[in-house]
Amino acid sequence: MTEANEPSVLYAVGNGIATITLNRPESRNALNLAMCEGLLNATRMAAADPEVRVVLVRAAGAVFCAGADLKERKTMDETQVLARRMRGFFAYEALESLPIPVIAVIEGAAAGSGVEIAAACDCAVATPEAAFWTPEAQWGTVGATQRLARIVGKRLAKDMMFTGRRLTAEQALLAGLVTRIVPRASLESELAEMTAAIVKAPPLAMRLAKRCIDRGVELGPRGALAEELLAIEENLVRSDWRSGIGAFGGAK
Repeated sequence: MTEANEPSVLYAVGNGIATITLNRPESRNALNLAMCEGLLNATRMAAADPEVRVVLVRAAGAVFCAGADLKERKTMDETQVLARRMRGFFAYEALESLPIPVIAVIEGAAAGSGVEIAAACDCAVATPEAAFWTPEAQWGTVGATQRLARIVGKRLAKDMMFTGRRLTAEQALLAGLVTRIVPRASLESELAEMTAAIVKAPPLAMRLAKRCIDRGVELGPRGALAEELLAIEENLVRSDWRSGIGAFGGAK
């Protein structure tokens, strides 16, 4: 079956895990309008399903995402390009705003939009072959300037943006863009271990922890502590926290 007959984004759920797969391998998973819409639809389904505890974002083929689909862009006028860019923004924001943990799995190159997708996730697991770069300014456009800088710092983000510098998986790990490097041979077992830990954890505590971290980094120290206190209070009221502590401590 050709790429034209396949959906550009696949969505599957099992055992509390939703898997979103970028599915344009023949185009190196270049981000086009259909893929933006597919990402939006997939994140909506994950958000609406109470059984989903964690989301994996993966890619078919050897490349995670080669960036924007420039072939598509050449057929667009300025208004259409801006509309497509906005759909991309909405897709990244939808991933970032999911209330449950989201893990990017990068097994190859991630350029431009690929870096945006990885940066919009909570964690990123990469194989040693992965590489990351943001070539937008090099070929005359603007993009990937915000999430990347917040994660790796503005100086490294500028170095990457100004020069087209590519980060290896090891460099991305040191910069914080990647949270784990795992050989391909053990990738699936590592992901199974990670997702199992999340799925078995109390879902409210997971959601509140994510919310506290995401909101807290945007606040000053006092505001961040207030955010955490509100989450603690909400957890005490809404969860069976005594049972959870007892089970964790081996009391049950």
